[in-house]
Amino acid sequence: MDLPYYHGNISIKTCENLLLRKGKNGCYLLRDSESVAGALCLCILYGRLVYTYRIFQNINGLYMIQAGKGVEEKLFANLRELISNYEKSNQGLVHHLTYSVTKELCNEMLMQSKGSMKRVVLEETYEGN
Repeated sequence: MDLPYYHGNISIKTCENLLLRKGKNGCYLLRDSESVAGALCLCILYGRLVYTYRIFQNINGLYMIQAGKGVEEKLFANLRELISNYEKSNQGLVHHLTYSVTKELCNEMLMQSKGSMKRVVLEETYEGN
């Protein structure tokens, strides 16, 4: 998947570490779901908590965020459109998407914290290259 903020098969713990290191409300990344095969997770930092929204692709190939009862589902042709929509305020997420946490940024964070305990925590669960 050719999206700079898509991190593939990383754990929830790694995801939380990356978002907390960025430390800004609205920072986000995409990862594979650990519990639902084929689903993606949109993870967003707000306060000191990480909120996770599942993304599914329907039989027509359209993407949608799993919504609660009574909430209208929005369908998108691709993930870039979905992300673009949720960069706007008041779209139903805890916070609009503001700062993407890219793989490149993660590699930079690893380099900046080289030799520190923070680097050890990230390296155990995240393969930066």
